[in-house]
Amino acid sequence: MQNPGSYVHSNIAGFVNLLEVSKSANPQPAIIWASSSSVYGLNSKVPFSEKDRTDQPASLYAATKKAGEEIAHTYNHIYGLSITGLRFFTVYGPWGRPDMAYFFFTKDIMKGKTITVYESPDKGSVARDFTYIDDIVKGCLGALDTAKKSTGSGGKKRGPAQLRIFNLGNTSPVPVSTLVSILEKILKVKAKKKVMPLPRNGDVEFTHANITLAMTELGYKPTTDLEAGLKKFVRWYLSFYSGSKKKSSW
Repeated sequence: MQNPGSYVHSNIAGFVNLLEVSKSANPQPAIIWASSSSVYGLNSKVPFSEKDRTDQPASLYAATKKAGEEIAHTYNHIYGLSITGLRFFTVYGPWGRPDMAYFFFTKDIMKGKTITVYESPDKGSVARDFTYIDDIVKGCLGALDTAKKSTGSGGKKRGPAQLRIFNLGNTSPVPVSTLVSILEKILKVKAKKKVMPLPRNGDVEFTHANITLAMTELGYKPTTDLEAGLKKFVRWYLSFYSGSKKKSSW
């Protein structure tokens, strides 16, 4: 919420730039792009299915990802671009984003800093469908392997083109409190925790993917549970930030 323009610039303007170049190419490429589980917003029915409504975003980020899906539909309809959107569910692992909870929890626990763990209004735990990066990559490759060719060329549509959307998740939501417990076990350090109510400014209480469609159409099958994935992440983290110069940059 502090820098809304960055989301609009990347997720909307950036995506349109990509589509503009693609629709004018000859031949047009097929496109696989990253949407997000955040498009499900305030939905209360779980697990989230591709058939569920996605018109109640709880954050600006979610709204820009939903806008991307609508823009994809437009370019598919007008220009015959073959487009597949993948709704990623809380991706984690080596080389991940430092602003994700599992990443900065690891950093702060190791430094002895207090971490903030959010709880839902009914004092329940916030949960996420954590999906290991290797499983996400398998889903991306499955989407590439099954993508059909675009039907247009040079900005002109020749016929109907493929338009798909898939959930890529792990199908087993884990409370954030459990995530912290696993990290404590792997790092062999007790975390200093501050439990606070979940802010009402854009995050949701839980995510949970129905992956039936991706399993059927893409052959997608996640195989890495959270503890196994976090062990791989921590091994990478300790190796990557072992140098004094790298440590000081954090």
